[in-house]
Amino acid sequence: MSVQLQPQDHSASVPETTQITGSMAAFEQVLVIIPVLNEASTLPAVIHSLQNLGLTHIRVVDNGSTDDSVCQAQRAGAEVLEEPITGYGQACWRGLQQIPEPIQWILFCDGDGSDDLSQLPQFLGATSQADFILGNRRATAQGRSTMTLTQNFGNWLATWLMGWGWGYRYQDLGPLRLIRRTALEAMQMSDRSFGWTVEMQVKAIELGLTIRELPVNYRRRQGGRSKISGTLSGSVQAGTIILSTLGKLYGQRLGSDLRSRGCNPEPLLLWSSVALILLGLIWMAPHGDFHQIGAVDQFWIGAGIAGAGFLLSGLIRQISKWWFWGVALLSRLLLLPMYPGDDIWRYLWEGHIQNLGFNPYQLAPTAPELEAYRPIWWALINNSDTAAIYPPIAQLGFRVLAGLGLSVLLFKLAFVMADLMTCWLLSRRFGYPKTLIYGWNPLVIYAFAGGGHYDSWFILPLVAAGLICSPTKWSWSAVLIGISIAVKWMSLPILGFLAWLQLPRFRGAIAVFLLGSLPLIFSAIPFCSGASCSLIPTGSVFVSHGRSAELIPYLLHQIWPEIPAKNSIYLIPLGFALVGIIGYDFWQTFRIDPQQDWTVRHFNFSQRYLASLIVLSPIVHGWYFTWLMPFAVLTQNLGVRLVSVSAFVYFALQNTWR
Repeated sequence: MSVQLQPQDHSASVPETTQITGSMAAFEQVLVIIPVLNEASTLPAVIHSLQNLGLTHIRVVDNGSTDDSVCQAQRAGAEVLEEPITGYGQACWRGLQQIPEPIQWILFCDGDGSDDLSQLPQFLGATSQADFILGNRRATAQGRSTMTLTQNFGNWLATWLMGWGWGYRYQDLGPLRLIRRTALEAMQMSDRSFGWTVEMQVKAIELGLTIRELPVNYRRRQGGRSKISGTLSGSVQAGTIILSTLGKLYGQRLGSDLRSRGCNPEPLLLWSSVALILLGLIWMAPHGDFHQIGAVDQFWIGAGIAGAGFLLSGLIRQISKWWFWGVALLSRLLLLPMYPGDDIWRYLWEGHIQNLGFNPYQLAPTAPELEAYRPIWWALINNSDTAAIYPPIAQLGFRVLAGLGLSVLLFKLAFVMADLMTCWLLSRRFGYPKTLIYGWNPLVIYAFAGGGHYDSWFILPLVAAGLICSPTKWSWSAVLIGISIAVKWMSLPILGFLAWLQLPRFRGAIAVFLLGSLPLIFSAIPFCSGASCSLIPTGSVFVSHGRSAELIPYLLHQIWPEIPAKNSIYLIPLGFALVGIIGYDFWQTFRIDPQQDWTVRHFNFSQRYLASLIVLSPIVHGWYFTWLMPFAVLTQNLGVRLVSVSAFVYFALQNTWR
């Protein structure tokens, strides 16, 4: 099938080049790029097959293999490049760097032996009539039978969407493809993951390239394990990325069409995002008291509207500081009057009794000694039979605020101030468009301004520690992480990670722990008397057995029916997760890039650790997901963006009985 298309984007044209034929000289003008991940058993045969056809410029891009792929490729006579950042598109992009001048065509193929390379002479023979030649696996009986049901459906859906959106219907998303070098350069490929293939095919349409699809056989992979079709999670991940890539490209096309007609879509996108976010928050604001009949349903509607605006904000590429801060401030002001979550009554109570001279770690709210001091809202305190569990800096903060006034609004303002300072730090380092994932996030806005949860106090020093984290400023990072620990206990493993960064300097690692311990030690002094300094009521049933999430407890019970019921046992899977995360950091840095920026390492570790903690913890609340948001400013993680909207389901699940 060959179709000549007229260029749709006149800003990018493909220069004319000398047409080549299927002769030996043509093969000399082809560079083969093979992205590889653990395919040592099949790679030599693939390289030899290419060489037997006369292809001499073969470039293998290793994307982090742990087997013998690199050595096997070198022994077979291929040029080998290493790309430490994972991703199919990332590996392909790395292979396109510093291409020799004689190269006129780029051939992409897989290293697992599934492509039938004997049909490549037909590809080279078609170069005189086409700019982009694509292998169509679905055009042969062998190809159709070899492809899995997931592959067939995914290919059909993606090609149908391309036909609907761009007016040209491909038959396949096959990995075997040959493209003119100048055409590929004009595409300015940006995707670095599984969306690379669909981006190439869409941009081939937009550039008006002559496209030809040739029937090719397709075999089951000859070795290794598929990263996409071999697992359900891999298929889902690849499908999500491909569909989101198509959506992004279609949005860009619409924007280009509007601009060509003299209409800039950016203001419309900005206004739509802002309007939906603010409208959703206005809808939510009166419905924070989930004890009221119907409040959850209305709250959910508002969260959905605000969430739609938040998702739209992910498409914004440029934004002024006035827009960013205007919406960030107004959105939080809208929720300040909202009825808070029940945690805030505990904060007020513990600050109140400290100012009366009582130790919240020694006396539960139900203690007889405190009965005379109960305010009118005392009945709203949660877990009133349990002494304080918040770390000492948090307690001192509650005391200062309660001394100024037992006001919910005052406490909320203190949490929002820390939240806005986090916005400021992130925007200074990463810019306003990237910081939208935190600053305009409806879950973040609700958690601190609406629900009145104090977690912003622990997030702020943790983010600050990461932003200044470096081989020369590690001591300040240790102190800031120590402050975060003394606000909320779960920051402790992040201090351990900073100590890990100091190795093999043993003294440096010890110094990290010492400096990181100082904020906790000094802030705990007012709450300790003699030998008694219990900051966590470990004897409480709430602490030892209380749970709001049952996934990990259930799975552990299936493996070990006699497992103790105490929550402390679930530190075991978390420990394994931490070892895996640190091991991955070691592999990414010391093996590949020893000079990797410490801020990047801090943010990546914190996001992975906190995500693991939320998954593995026996106690999970909806606002816990805000812990991930500041670190997603660096990674722009799609999952974090989606959970920012979906985490609101927590409030419905917790209140369905009402």
